[in-house]
Amino acid sequence: MDRASVRVAIVDDDPSVRRALERLLRVSGYEPSTYEGGEAFLASLGTTAPACLVVDFHMPGMTGLELHLNLIEAGIRIPTIVISAHDAVDVRQKCMAAGIAAYLPKPLERDAVVSAIVRAIRQSP
Repeated sequence: MDRASVRVAIVDDDPSVRRALERLLRVSGYEPSTYEGGEAFLASLGTTAPACLVVDFHMPGMTGLELHLNLIEAGIRIPTIVISAHDAVDVRQKCMAAGIAAYLPKPLERDAVVSAIVRAIRQSP
């Protein structure tokens, strides 16, 4: 599969994180789309969902985990990678128990992000 045709959504309330991840994914050959929060991402869903979702855990309004659970409740399965500046064991465990594809602590390492996306997409049904 040509990565340029693979859309990866980025949901983070921090504009600098969104820009950095967007650049990383574009340079890595993906088609990134960015959203400032879970509500904005949900409002954008049309007939096609992204191949993967990279979402910040701590955001105002809806956390990354809550976004993931809302999608599952709606019957939408998108491999989701949670990123967080606060690497707490209990948060990581909750995310993994909810079926998150990967949990990555910030600061993010380029190779770790790209590898997590590749694995998440491959493991997607």
